Amino acid sequence: MGVVRYRKWFFLVSGLLVLASIVTLFWPPALKPGIDFSGGAALTVDFAEPVTGAQVSAALDRIGHPEAIVQGGGNNRFFIRLGSLELDELDDEGNVVVARDETLVRQALDDLGGAQIGTFDFVSGVIGAENVRNAMTAVLVASLVILIYVTWAFRRVPSPFRYGTAAVIALAHDVLIVLGVFSILGKLIGLEVNAMFITGVLATIGYSVNDTIVVFDRVRENVARYPGAAIAELVNISVRETVGRSLNTSITLLVVVASLLLFAGPSIKPLLYVLLTGVIVGTYSSIFIASLILVSWEQGEIGAMFRRIPLLGRRARA
Repeated sequence: MGVVRYRKWFFLVSGLLVLASIVTLFWPPALKPGIDFSGGAALTVDFAEPVTGAQVSAALDRIGHPEAIVQGGGNNRFFIRLGSLELDELDDEGNVVVARDETLVRQALDDLGGAQIGTFDFVSGVIGAENVRNAMTAVLVASLVILIYVTWAFRRVPSPFRYGTAAVIALAHDVLIVLGVFSILGKLIGLEVNAMFITGVLATIGYSVNDTIVVFDRVRENVARYPGAAIAELVNISVRETVGRSLNTSITLLVVVASLLLFAGPSIKPLLYVLLTGVIVGTYSSIFIASLILVSWEQGEIGAMFRRIPLLGRRARA
């Protein structure tokens, strides 16, 4: 299995996927934010009379909430997520002083059959914006820590910084493609980005880096086993020795995720879609991107590519 000689084709495929992801992210709306990022309400409702999810959705649609997500929990209990919602104004004793959108929602649900609202959680737009910043910070910090850790872990091989950088490039490749897929799904089927999405992205980062380190670790072993061998040959050997393990792990996880997608409710589907995409892309990048970046860097192809860019080329010569 000589993957190294086909590296330019693998880079081309990845480049096209990343480019397509960037284009769709620049095509508004980039991502469809859920309640965790845009603000809104989530409530649990128990009905005294039999009610279907379709009836609940229709009642909320009539009062101006077509975006409502209704998930049945059994025993006439429903979990409902709404978009922007104006809360009632209450006095010190908890009595409604000014009835707003919250009252309309409560009345619409009660008219269906004696609704008893259990939990009612509200996220403001300010908190939603803070969640966006925290999510971006989490991904950036994770990338920095991975760069430092991989560089340190492979400190006994030549140019350990290249291993850390290659792992982070593969990580960025995976995250961009996941974002692109979610951008397309948001436009086509209204799939929202929420806290479960961020959980899935971080899980994808961990899975991708784990797979990459497995390949890199075998490269490190082969560096000691075959002293003087070219990096291209070492990578070919290492990929052959690890590809079966990577594919078996990925296929097993994909079967579990696909099974959950058939039966899971809407609230965790963003997580499952991220895992489904992330496992596929992460497996691909750990085998065909991260390890091949090492080869291209060692053979001077990356430096030559940057020198072809006029502005960077002039700076390098200066």
